[in-house]
Amino acid sequence: MLESIFQTTSEINFNFSREIRPRKGVIIGAGQVGMACAYSMVIQNTFDEMVIVDINQEKLEGEVMDLVHGLPFVEPSTVKAGTLAQDGKDADLVIITAGAKQKPGETRLDLVQRNLSIFKSLIPDVVENCPQAILLIVTNPVDVMTYISWKLSGLPSSLVFGSGTVLDTARFRYLLANKFQLDPRSFHAYIIGEHGDSEVPVWSKVNISGMHLFDDNFPENSSSAEEKIQNIFAQVKNAAYEIIQRKGATCYAIGLGVTDIVKAILRDQNRVLTVSSLINGFAGINDLCLSLPAVVNRQGVSRVLNLSLSPTEKQQLQKSARVLHQTIEKLDF
Repeated sequence: MLESIFQTTSEINFNFSREIRPRKGVIIGAGQVGMACAYSMVIQNTFDEMVIVDINQEKLEGEVMDLVHGLPFVEPSTVKAGTLAQDGKDADLVIITAGAKQKPGETRLDLVQRNLSIFKSLIPDVVENCPQAILLIVTNPVDVMTYISWKLSGLPSSLVFGSGTVLDTARFRYLLANKFQLDPRSFHAYIIGEHGDSEVPVWSKVNISGMHLFDDNFPENSSSAEEKIQNIFAQVKNAAYEIIQRKGATCYAIGLGVTDIVKAILRDQNRVLTVSSLINGFAGINDLCLSLPAVVNRQGVSRVLNLSLSPTEKQQLQKSARVLHQTIEKLDF
């Protein structure tokens, strides 16, 4: 019976192009962040083929089993546990979430030495086995790890970038929208600089449909009302600490954010996102990865926008850059 069914259907002439290559991605790291990314991308039909890699093979197999059992509920795709050597060759994109976990009370920059040792062996392995892939770094401290990845990879800087302040920007927009009772997607508001304690809110550019909410001097001339608004930034900056204290890790929102970045790449969207990329010549900042609004498409980061900043914002960004430079200068790679 089954054989006759397959014989009948095989006679139908499907005129599919054989030149279309499946969208293939590799996620390195099956921890909470890696699996949140994987889940988000599966339910949004982001890849045709997804390979998940982790050193803990037993956990990896369990995570993938749990995920693939849900495939009948979503658009067709393939998800499997694999290795870079066996499965990485045709990958369009490698998403790196692997690394040490941030502990309660620990800053993202405190993680850097532990994650450096991991990346020294990981990045050359990725480049060797995934020669066509764009590298998207999610591991914290993401700006430092993005810079390290670029240096270790030998790839053009446009092809190696990090999730940056995409999540911080989302938190900023959510909290502003919640206060003003608007859809967060209606806000244009950015967090730039380090994804960490020195990040910078661009108050001078916060707007709804082109209407600026604050003048260029905010927050220098803060009224009591503006001080309440400014408290929103404190919530943005401290959000990860609050979540880690309560549940041990952040994962869902960054999973959604990484999916947005991946879709911008694979679908060639020319989307402006605050990813962490190599900066040279902006506000006197050179040879450093940090977040500014950048155009993301199938070529990776095609260009960084020349964002005009207030004098205070510019000084804060330069301070953020110094923090990152000081951290990188202490490293041996």
